[in-house]
Amino acid sequence: MRIFFAVDGSKLITPGNYGSILVSTNAGFTWNTNNTPNNTPTSAWLALAFSAGGNRSVAVGFENYSPLKSAIYTSTNGGTSWISNNTPNKWWVSVASSADGNKLVAVAGDPSNFYPANTWGIYTSTNGGTAWNSNNVPSKPWTCVASSADGNKLVATSARSIYTTTNAGLTWVSNNVPAYYWVSVASSADGNRLVAASSHALSLSQSTIYTSTDGGAVWTLNTVPVSYPTSVASSADGSKLIAVDRNHGIYTTTNAGALWVQNAVASIPWTSAVSSADGNRLAVAGGRAEVYVSYTTPTPSLSIANIGSNTRLSWIIPSLPFSLQQNTDLTTTNWLDFTNQPTLNFNTLEYEVALPLSPVNTFYRLKSSP
Repeated sequence: MRIFFAVDGSKLITPGNYGSILVSTNAGFTWNTNNTPNNTPTSAWLALAFSAGGNRSVAVGFENYSPLKSAIYTSTNGGTSWISNNTPNKWWVSVASSADGNKLVAVAGDPSNFYPANTWGIYTSTNGGTAWNSNNVPSKPWTCVASSADGNKLVATSARSIYTTTNAGLTWVSNNVPAYYWVSVASSADGNRLVAASSHALSLSQSTIYTSTDGGAVWTLNTVPVSYPTSVASSADGSKLIAVDRNHGIYTTTNAGALWVQNAVASIPWTSAVSSADGNRLAVAGGRAEVYVSYTTPTPSLSIANIGSNTRLSWIIPSLPFSLQQNTDLTTTNWLDFTNQPTLNFNTLEYEVALPLSPVNTFYRLKSSP
């Protein structure tokens, strides 16, 4: 079972039976079945990705459980309706989206090598799925793909390698990693911090978690007692990571992989993990249709920068609502709410407010909203 998040953690989607989609708009408290129209898969959805706002989506699925009848679908209304894209029949297994939903990437590959190599490949779109282009990459059974927020930096895993691109798929570079079976990869918003998992049912030494802080130029083996990892996810800044294991483990880190902690959870064969942008909402799915959600209270950091004649305030999209306040005298409690609505920076997954430089000392804070 797979599960997918919007960046603020409010919307969850997971495939249901016979092509239906289960949707939660309150972070998993309640679920509704979204019966998809006739032009969408009737058998299985394999992967899905959201834009930052959660309205634009891209998904892959196939009919009658046949990977040779698979296609890519896009939605511009949160999954209420879907459009089949003009793409070749390949074994599509993973998709990713830029924050604005315009730049999309999909990878195809048959891990069993039963189907021919012409069902493999990497395709990208720069117009929300209207047109797709085949990328110049080696013929490999690709397994997973992740994207930076701006859609320019992509990372794709295969059964023996990891490839990255910094120009939205125009050119790809093979990374220096062991020839393991890489099954999952995730990226920070800027595309510099990456995390990847490899699995091998018969070799613990090849069941690993690796991280990179430079967009894949150098990868570092992490100390995590995984035996069969299946999925990884990352916060927007790459500091908070989660990895799940088919052999019943969930592991998290808050320092970009320097120290991992095993979570106390039910013994379930976990298959999928997702994270909100701030890393405070996590969701995992199990092989028997279980979904677990974890919440921690967000404490967003407010960044302040003077740019020209303006002050720019910014903070990572929080998983709970916060309001921006200001005060010119800290000896008082006269904190005033901003009337300026923050704008979403699609390249950083941050909210931003730009203000004229204040002639007096001014203090700012984020306050949790009801």
